[in-house]
Amino acid sequence: MQIEPFGVELWMNEWETKCEWNLAETCVESLTIDQLLQLSGKNDADLSDLLTMKMTYGAIEGSERLRHAITGLYGKQSAQNIVVTHGTIGANMLVHKTLVSRGDQVVAVVPTYQQHYSIPASIGAEVAQLRLREEDDWQPDLDALRDLMTPQTKLIALNNPNNPTGALMDQALLEQIVVIAREADAWILCDEVYRGTDQADEGLTVSIADLYEKGISTASMSKAFSLAGLRLGWIAAPENLIEDIMIHRDYDTISVGMIDDHFATLALENKAAVLARSQRITRGNLSILSDWVDAEPRITWIKPKSGTTALLKYDAPTPSRQFCIDLLESSGVLLTPGSALQMEGYLRIGYANNPDILKEGLSRMSAFLAKLT
Repeated sequence: MQIEPFGVELWMNEWETKCEWNLAETCVESLTIDQLLQLSGKNDADLSDLLTMKMTYGAIEGSERLRHAITGLYGKQSAQNIVVTHGTIGANMLVHKTLVSRGDQVVAVVPTYQQHYSIPASIGAEVAQLRLREEDDWQPDLDALRDLMTPQTKLIALNNPNNPTGALMDQALLEQIVVIAREADAWILCDEVYRGTDQADEGLTVSIADLYEKGISTASMSKAFSLAGLRLGWIAAPENLIEDIMIHRDYDTISVGMIDDHFATLALENKAAVLARSQRITRGNLSILSDWVDAEPRITWIKPKSGTTALLKYDAPTPSRQFCIDLLESSGVLLTPGSALQMEGYLRIGYANNPDILKEGLSRMSAFLAKLT
């Protein structure tokens, strides 16, 4: 199987360990196990629960307790609609492999996580890209979506909240997309890994799995829940599709780790406290970033409404990859070049790390920008 190199992952693999100030990070500042226990009203004495845990494969589809905890993030899902995966990256791969065949069409928003257009293309599907535009506040053009749909459209791939723009589709917009999908009898896959980080209200936009009978939600513990080290995600989908996914999953997953299952369950059973921490970080840090953008004449943006990343347009003739390399080598600050996301002329910044890292990184970026001719 031929597949395109994964632009963002190649960039991060090459440079992430060589930076001093990581503003390319997309996870809300990671929790320690001690912090997770404190948020859960526990202490290190509760780690004794692990001492008698036998290191078997455990429940193949994810423990009943974990899958029940995941359903608390949805309005209409049961444990039978949930299967646990190796991160959202594993969830997305399984959905595409299960649903998409050679000759199908997939409509994918761009920019997005590269899985959603490169995997179906590698299978032999026709991929129609629905380009998000800055002048539309990075929201999808529904007329353009209708024009892309064909009788062969099997799947619409969305990302909400969007990586890298931080744009957020509200329930009304999602319901209009559902109407378009239903007319074509197409599935909707919505990568919801950043769900829970909205800048307003309770921070948790409605899931596509709760809006549409052929809606599929993928998510994980990595971004909003600050537990990327667990490498644990899930798929929420109709039960008959979960059964089909399990056939593919048997070939590449078997099960997730029992310790990962344990700590993910603990976090999800205490989701209010964990997400409140994440929202304090993302909302406070976005305010810091917004003030910085307002003061930088070479930087413009559409301010994010959710997520942990923003797309910055910069005023300089240097290609984005070289810009980021120059910035890193001169200041120790790491961003992600737009070229890794099919968005030349832009830079992706992650703003959910420790506030002190963000402030120092932005200060160094200002010094770098001031020296540009």
